[in-house]
Amino acid sequence: MKLTSMDKILELAIEKEEDAYQFYTDLAGKMQKPNMKKVFESFAKEEQGHKQKLIGLKQGKFVMPSMEKIQDLRIAEYVKDVQPAADLDFQEALILAMKAEKAAFKLYSDLAEASDDANTKNLFLALAQEEAKHKLRFEIEYDEYTYKDN
Repeated sequence: MKLTSMDKILELAIEKEEDAYQFYTDLAGKMQKPNMKKVFESFAKEEQGHKQKLIGLKQGKFVMPSMEKIQDLRIAEYVKDVQPAADLDFQEALILAMKAEKAAFKLYSDLAEASDDANTKNLFLALAQEEAKHKLRFEIEYDEYTYKDN
């Protein structure tokens, strides 16, 4: 991924966070159970928080890097792709969410690698770790939901 300026990189990242917010808001709207709706609404809020961090970086705010190592259950790599639909069940919604978080992790990792500015690199690494945490939470939920009867 080759972008010409830091502003363009940050604008792309902000746009991706807004897309993620909309994605989780839409998933929340498709859930029948109130507790599942709240799960996806919570993730939508977190994506808004990521957007605010990116806006802060554009305004010159310093970001501390994340040193935490996040476990990867790799479930997203082995489940079939699911297409967004109005009648998604919870398991399908979890698959969509896992794969979206995997893509977000890759995006931020790539942006960090492409960044020459230490503060920007740190923010992208921190956001990549947050996306990895999200993916892990969805993988754990998927594992518990899918295998609860086994």
